[in-house]
Amino acid sequence: MADIVPGQTGPAHTGPAHTGPEHPGKTGPGGMLDFDALRRANLRTEPYNYLVAEAALSETEAADVRRDYPAIDKPGYLPLSKLEASGAFKRLMEDLNSPDLAQVLTDKFGVDFTEKPRMITVRKISQLSDGPIHNDSKSKILTMLTYLNAEWDGTGAGCIRVLNGPKDFEDFTEEVPPLAGYVFAFLRADNSWHGHLPFEGERYVVQTTFLTSQEELDRKENRGGLQYFLKKLNPFQ
Repeated sequence: MADIVPGQTGPAHTGPAHTGPEHPGKTGPGGMLDFDALRRANLRTEPYNYLVAEAALSETEAADVRRDYPAIDKPGYLPLSKLEASGAFKRLMEDLNSPDLAQVLTDKFGVDFTEKPRMITVRKISQLSDGPIHNDSKSKILTMLTYLNAEWDGTGAGCIRVLNGPKDFEDFTEEVPPLAGYVFAFLRADNSWHGHLPFEGERYVVQTTFLTSQEELDRKENRGGLQYFLKKLNPFQ
């Protein structure tokens, strides 16, 4: 049974509460991501291995990240290596690139990420064709999504779903709102189907992916940068 009723409507979601200024879990170089929130999250094993963490950032911190976000004006994920990072956005990227994160995920999932290359990609805008049901390529070991949005409308659009199969959006185990402080991380498996209902507009999310090899990292970063460049050349895309 789904944790959230499919197509649920109601009041807009609000982000996780921030409990105070002092957080011993903020041990990364940027001092922004609360690693204890990841440690506290329950590891789910059905239909595949994943976790959903809350309060990994406060609403205020997420607002600061959005304020300092790179100037992205097209849909899609753009490699961090192609962007200018500054301010609170840079601090969050430092935490996502840190050995601290690799160790926390290693401890949580039982897979050693400490020597694995990672790719960070950044999204600000979604289009209706984004988020179809899919599984990641075998070159991806783990993907982690860090959400940064101040509010959401409660309809389920743009909320990633942990799916039980490749055919039906309504056959899901859990739905994660893309609100500030929520983190969704999962191990890639033959059945790690996921996606979200169509949404168009601003949807702030940073994707951190641990990959099988440096060659895969180089290939994906080059492809991602080229795709975004081509989109900028075509304003009607």
